[in-house]
Amino acid sequence: MVSRRTFLWANGVVLAAGGLGITLPSPAAASTRVPLLPNFGRPTRLDFADVSTLHGNDQLLLTTLQGIVNRRQPRLYFNYDSANYDLRWLSSTGAAVTRHDRPLDLVARYKNEVRGAIVHDPAVPDSVNVATTLAGLENAVAATAEQASQYGLRIITDLRGRFKADDILGTYRWQLDHLFPRCTHALLTGLPPTRTVRVDGVQWREIARESERIRDSSNRAVRTFDLSQELSGQDGVYLRFQDSLGDDGWGASVGSVKVKADGKEIVSFIPGTEAEAPYLFDGLNSSIGGDANRFSDGGGYFIYRFTAPAGTQQLLVEVDLWNQFLVTAATTAPTRVEPFPYFRDYAAAMRAMVFWLPPSGETGKLLDEILSKVKPTTPYAGWFSNDVAGEWGGVDRASQHAVEVVPADYYMNATVHAGVAAKVSNSVRPRPAATLRNRVYLTLTFGEGDNIQYCQRRMRELWDDPKRGAVPVNWTVSPLLADIGPALLAYYQRTATANDLLISGPSGAGYTYPGSWPAKDLDAYTELSGRFLRDTGMDLVYAYNYRNPENTGWVAFDERIAGSYRKNTPVRGIIQSWESGDLRTRLAGIPLIGNYSPQGKAREYRDTLQKHIEGWDGKSPLFIAGAINAWNWTPADVAELGTLLTDPFEIVRGDTFFKLLNDDFERRGAASLGTV
Repeated sequence: MVSRRTFLWANGVVLAAGGLGITLPSPAAASTRVPLLPNFGRPTRLDFADVSTLHGNDQLLLTTLQGIVNRRQPRLYFNYDSANYDLRWLSSTGAAVTRHDRPLDLVARYKNEVRGAIVHDPAVPDSVNVATTLAGLENAVAATAEQASQYGLRIITDLRGRFKADDILGTYRWQLDHLFPRCTHALLTGLPPTRTVRVDGVQWREIARESERIRDSSNRAVRTFDLSQELSGQDGVYLRFQDSLGDDGWGASVGSVKVKADGKEIVSFIPGTEAEAPYLFDGLNSSIGGDANRFSDGGGYFIYRFTAPAGTQQLLVEVDLWNQFLVTAATTAPTRVEPFPYFRDYAAAMRAMVFWLPPSGETGKLLDEILSKVKPTTPYAGWFSNDVAGEWGGVDRASQHAVEVVPADYYMNATVHAGVAAKVSNSVRPRPAATLRNRVYLTLTFGEGDNIQYCQRRMRELWDDPKRGAVPVNWTVSPLLADIGPALLAYYQRTATANDLLISGPSGAGYTYPGSWPAKDLDAYTELSGRFLRDTGMDLVYAYNYRNPENTGWVAFDERIAGSYRKNTPVRGIIQSWESGDLRTRLAGIPLIGNYSPQGKAREYRDTLQKHIEGWDGKSPLFIAGAINAWNWTPADVAELGTLLTDPFEIVRGDTFFKLLNDDFERRGAASLGTV
């Protein structure tokens, strides 16, 4: 599985409204309801600058400035990366735009609208989040001491020396006790305090590569790498692990590491333990797996740094390694760590508390405490650490506290996009006529639509592919865009072809696991989802549920969950994350099917589908909900798959698919259908 963070790195990035200055409601809203994610008025004039080449400190300064300025009226808009996604959406704001070649000049231009600076501590990364929280509360910017001096900003609070770098719990406990009472309780924000940025010009030597597609650990072995050639470096040896293929989510996986200098062992550790920490130079784009292994898929990587005693002649590294690995070595630091600036405009404008607590152990307990302090259906916007495992643990914890997640950590210019006066249609697409036959009905769905930065960035790239529309496809999107990005959602609605169907991303109005919600609060979530689905014209949902305690698979929806959707939403069908595709049932009158996730690109996908139906006798219809990996596939890949799939396959839109599936249930008079 390729994570959202892995992809974003690989592509250059690496409510109560009283007293907040929030406009309720926006002209962009599809109804007169109170927004779940408020806006700050309609942008009519924007000062625009490209900040993609700026250091993270400067981006942090400008983004928190943007939050304070735009709280009164959206006037600042930035382009954050070389892919120019933010430029693609600029015209959709409808505002008059003044371009500035020197973005930091905007500090002086708007200096009189902030009270001063909150100085974060370079030695304590999490102070960046505390500074952001305080910036929102004090109408200030988050800055370094040098920036405050350079721009003549009065220092309101200096966080240097306030916290200890290794005391994450103490830092966020202080914030919870002292700042949260002053913050909005209508939004929680989880953002990483720092990001990793590549350093140009680093020379990497290839050490080892797996050229075959290995997805079953069959090539697992302890391999010895000779890094003696790198001993000439003055800054140690950097050993990088990444995916040798990068297109199907099975990258390098490391189970243990030992380092020997002239035959003497100087390093030995298992990933994820305290012994690993001194050597993990950059692990932000990797995760810990179920085998006590560190892995990274797609465009991600992780880097270890080793130093040998003076005079060492031979340096050997023994690595327990498997899957599709590419191992390279360098002698100079390949990355640097900077503040993570994204989405902080919205957090500051909302006066939200910003934190970053891994959802396990003691930090998970503090996360639980924070989640317990807000009302049901309060959004948690941002993301979680340890991407894959963090997603499962974080979303599950939030769900247990009746909080839905809005993946938003890379969502830029939110204070502008939320207020754009765009008309979101609430009309349900007319469903193509279809007659049930003895065919293999396949519906294909691009995932990740719960992720609003995906909707803003990667999805726009996919959407602009000229091959889009060649084959029927479902596109998951977040119905919450009706609040925080109406122009984005309206654009996708307006430019969809007859073969494009927008459906709700997991699992409705915000990403959640419905089975983990307290029974007394589940209806609140489905009622919220029903409101947004009706406002956006969606009646199909892609859904997740929690994983079983052994973490061996997803737990299927039950009658109670489906009944809540049936009672409170217009949902006519549910695709549940399932991978194996052997879940088919009808609950509370709603047909539900588990997705099927073949690996690889078009030809391998086709071959896997053909093998999957080998037991089908052709005497009745067969239904397959095929998952499409949004980070690796494009509409061109889907178009190729369409040309490869011949009789008995028929690719249909999701609305047609569920109509036929329901007809089959009715014809059989059955509550469930068997597996292939």
